[in-house]
Amino acid sequence: MKQRIAIVGGGWAGIACAVELADQGVPVTLFEAAQQLGGRARRVEWEGLAIDNGQHLMIGAYRETLRLMARLDSTQKLERRPLELHMPDFHLRLRNLPAPLHLAFGLLLANGLRPSDKLAAARFMRHLQHIDFRLDSDLSASNLLALNKQPANLIAKFWAPICIAALNTPLDSASAQVFCNVLRDSLAGARTDCDLLFNRADLSGLVADSAITFLRQRKSEVRLASKVNRISSTEAGFHLSEADFSTSHVVLATHPARLPAMLSDLPEMASTLRLISAFTWQPILTFWMHFSVPLKFPFPMLGLGDSNAPWVFERNDIAPGMVAIVVSAEGPHLRLPAEQLRDDYLHLLADQFGALPELLKSKVIIEKRATYACIPNMQRPGNRTPIKGLYLAGDYTADADSTHTYPATLEAAVRSGVECARQITSDRK
Repeated sequence: MKQRIAIVGGGWAGIACAVELADQGVPVTLFEAAQQLGGRARRVEWEGLAIDNGQHLMIGAYRETLRLMARLDSTQKLERRPLELHMPDFHLRLRNLPAPLHLAFGLLLANGLRPSDKLAAARFMRHLQHIDFRLDSDLSASNLLALNKQPANLIAKFWAPICIAALNTPLDSASAQVFCNVLRDSLAGARTDCDLLFNRADLSGLVADSAITFLRQRKSEVRLASKVNRISSTEAGFHLSEADFSTSHVVLATHPARLPAMLSDLPEMASTLRLISAFTWQPILTFWMHFSVPLKFPFPMLGLGDSNAPWVFERNDIAPGMVAIVVSAEGPHLRLPAEQLRDDYLHLLADQFGALPELLKSKVIIEKRATYACIPNMQRPGNRTPIKGLYLAGDYTADADSTHTYPATLEAAVRSGVECARQITSDRK
């Protein structure tokens, strides 16, 4: 029997790597410390309902994520909708036209933007296309917008929500180059690249559940509740403590905060750990509400204010009357008690929907280290490490070319897992 590749961490990066290798006939053993796969995009049980630990929005440009889901036969659990942004006093809908007309007419017909706002947005996108979305040097997204004379109203209603949703980092501290990468692959891409993909099953149902079956059918192994605390080198490769498992190739797909302890016996990884130690983290708060009857949404996602104000998602797929309210990045909302958040969000919902039905129950979930802060000139490790046979997978890794770098998204996680699998396949030849 072929020696199994060890993959430590069963989030979307680890799953993507395992599926890619197993599909090529390379058996793997996937270790996950929790009782289920999924990592920071997983199912949470709540009084008989399967909800998500956070609301992860995907777009049509997430090609590797869609390829993974197609392999796992779960793309039918997504609802694809052309991009619309609904916020108080603002509505933009991209038209069913070839690129770039879809964006041009979307901006032209948007409600809540002044003519000068629309011209400024078009001028900014033309400028980015002219420079191929490559900046001479990185800076904050807010400085990039200021240099390109973007009006405050346009920033608050259009650029800031896109930046915060994609990078989970406020404009003043977000990387302009990564912001440009996102704009290139979404608004400036094909018409369908900026489609919004809403999950119509809990997140574990999209990938994790199907992945277990997929891997076991291909002579691979999934070990749940199997925590790996330390990795040491051997003559033949590596040994995973606690698991009592030895192999020639290991992919570490855990949260980067776990790596210092895990790699303490491998001094060759010191430079990589120094990069990771400089990371700071951004939270995501999700407030779930279950109403007695469904709210009447004009679109599955609505903004409840400008900039990083909450977004509310219709989740009747979980149960009639379910909504998820999401607030990205740090802010004063994190210091409020759950009761105050509930009352504040009910008030915002009433402003949008009028009289609300009875609230049956609510729950707050805060992922304190949901993503790293995606700041300018951020140094991120690659997938290949200084040690032969050891690889890193996760949304925090990056290509050496900054224009290929994605923020901490599901797509970035899946891409990293696929890249590790491809490197392993190449290195084993």
